[in-house]
Amino acid sequence: MFSEEKATHMASYLLIRRGGRMSYMKLLKLLYLAEREALVKWGESMSGDKFVSMPHGPVMSSTYDLIQGGNDIWGRFITSEANYEVSLKGGILEDDLDELSLSETKILDRVFEGFGTMRRWEIVNYTHEHCKEWQDPDGSSFPIKTLDILLAKGVSNDTATALLQQGAEQTQLKLMKQILV
Repeated sequence: MFSEEKATHMASYLLIRRGGRMSYMKLLKLLYLAEREALVKWGESMSGDKFVSMPHGPVMSSTYDLIQGGNDIWGRFITSEANYEVSLKGGILEDDLDELSLSETKILDRVFEGFGTMRRWEIVNYTHEHCKEWQDPDGSSFPIKTLDILLAKGVSNDTATALLQQGAEQTQLKLMKQILV
């Protein structure tokens, strides 16, 4: 289940690391790469978002929509700028990002350290070349299966199936907690 708050906090964390402003294309790619790492580690994404192939590479579908239209939570943290950039609203601090666990910030840190210095089109090219689950949608978009992401990351079919089962169980537990609270 997609969490706008979690996706917003993930994006905000990366914007803080970048000095408060970034190309939204680069931000989308960094978020996607972080989600790939979370899938391999836990069998589920951090934000609960769905993944799609788009002409400029793989992205998180609902997060892409937020960047395009900025809903309630997103709009309180992040604003659109000229030249296809986004920026963190003034006064937002890392302490405000209470949806992120230490394990999640470590993944975001690793991704930023590995790819944060790339320019927007460098990271687009990187995802085209290294994210084998991405297929050119020829001007459209189509879903990317979580299993395909795991297999593209080199996870065996048996391990990928076990990870997805583990992730589904964790998602069910989270849903049960929400119902009981």
